[in-house]
Amino acid sequence: MIVRRLVQLPLIVGVIYTLTLVLAWKVPGNPLENPEGRKPAAEVVEAMKAQYNLDNFWKFYWSYLDSATGVKWVRESLSGEADRREREALESGLIPPARFVFDLGPSLQYKDYRVNDIVAAALPVSVTLGAAAMLLAVVVGVAAGVVGAARPNSIADLATLSVALVGISLPSFVIGTVLLLVFGVWAAALPVGGWGKPANMVLPAVTLSLPFAAYIARLTRMGMVEHLSSDFVRTARAKGVHELRVLLRHALKNAFLPVLSYLGPATALAMTGSFVVERVFNVPGLGQHFVNAVQNKDLFLIMGVVLVFATMLILFNLAVDVLYRWVDPRIE
Repeated sequence: MIVRRLVQLPLIVGVIYTLTLVLAWKVPGNPLENPEGRKPAAEVVEAMKAQYNLDNFWKFYWSYLDSATGVKWVRESLSGEADRREREALESGLIPPARFVFDLGPSLQYKDYRVNDIVAAALPVSVTLGAAAMLLAVVVGVAAGVVGAARPNSIADLATLSVALVGISLPSFVIGTVLLLVFGVWAAALPVGGWGKPANMVLPAVTLSLPFAAYIARLTRMGMVEHLSSDFVRTARAKGVHELRVLLRHALKNAFLPVLSYLGPATALAMTGSFVVERVFNVPGLGQHFVNAVQNKDLFLIMGVVLVFATMLILFNLAVDVLYRWVDPRIE
């Protein structure tokens, strides 16, 4: 199954790449014109379009696909005295003559920066924020679902359902703005933006985690209510098993499977950065760069972010399928 899914990965990413490029190509605007600076001459624009293959869709399609996923020959990229040692290593057989080079191209918006450099700098920020948000979402969501299922229609159950409804219904920019005003401005207990300190992570992580936590709480509660009325739970209670052990060991393990299915795409979405949350709290993650790339029609950056996100989404879904077998060995 793992091999089959890995074989399918480039096909799926290829379809996503094609659809995204078609949509991005149709966006109006000239990516070579900086609205804040002086408009370049028409000859310069045409020369730059030819340089970046922006004058023809299919030329850009195949050239970018080749640079982003192709195998590059080391010998072709070696020149000058600086590469003398690498040439010697190549001739002696210490390094292979070809290697994978995932070059996502230059950024048209950030001058003198390549998309690889931007992704390498921004992706760890988004992954850290997403991991913290998902950890918080799983802990809060599962705990709320278990509490609600243990005492259906109680005050605790109604409270968790109300919070879950608010978390699912309100958009992230509303939640983030409210938290920013309450804890960042009025109480002045947490920083309102930025990155680099643990305190900077609190408000964006909470904002990003609330919709996921609300959905996890509802999935957990529905699964727990169903399994608490099952025969194996009644048998465990008849044997005198402690109620907490019944909830966590018997009912929760089976009720967690729908949550596990949801965690795959949710984790990929959170770890690649929430565009809105990063924008509200000025977090220098991948999502903020993607928003700027769309606004400026930076095709290289748009495609680079989409390819990274699509690959992570597929790999996380694969990891979920593997974990399914570990959680429930009966699943083939």
